[in-house]
Amino acid sequence: MSDTTTLSDLRVVADYQFGAGAGAALFPPGEPHSIRRSSGGRPRQVLAGDVDASGGDAGERLVSYGTDGRFTLGIAGGRRLLASLDPPAYRVVVGAESEPFVRDGKNAFAKFVQSVDDAARPGDEVLVVDPDDDLLAVGRAELAAAELRTFDTGMGVKVRGGVGAAAD
Repeated sequence: MSDTTTLSDLRVVADYQFGAGAGAALFPPGEPHSIRRSSGGRPRQVLAGDVDASGGDAGERLVSYGTDGRFTLGIAGGRRLLASLDPPAYRVVVGAESEPFVRDGKNAFAKFVQSVDDAARPGDEVLVVDPDDDLLAVGRAELAAAELRTFDTGMGVKVRGGVGAAAD
């Protein structure tokens, strides 16, 4: 299977998982992408840029493609989704008191969640943002939207990666 066909299929998966237009946002047709495959040929990771041609590992990871048929987001993929999806889609907004920790890749606890997309379910990939809609991290929701809003204890989002320290 060619990379062009694979990217087309992966766009369909992204549209299914994140909504219409997400596939084109994650994998724009005119932009080069590198697909890392398992030994069986199944796509495992999609990186921005033509990494394989340069022989390096310089590309940013957009997504990993799990054996369950769902994407896990990288920071670069999270930035692309944030730019293409209207708020509050796939967003969990956390307060200023937890922002530095989440930026560093620490988990977001339910106590600090200010708002969340009503459609968020446990196991969904989410974008953790501040009140100004700036990306702090990407991760997996551990609770449903109603629980994220009301619980005062427990992990709300298992953070997979933070964007790092804020630039001042």
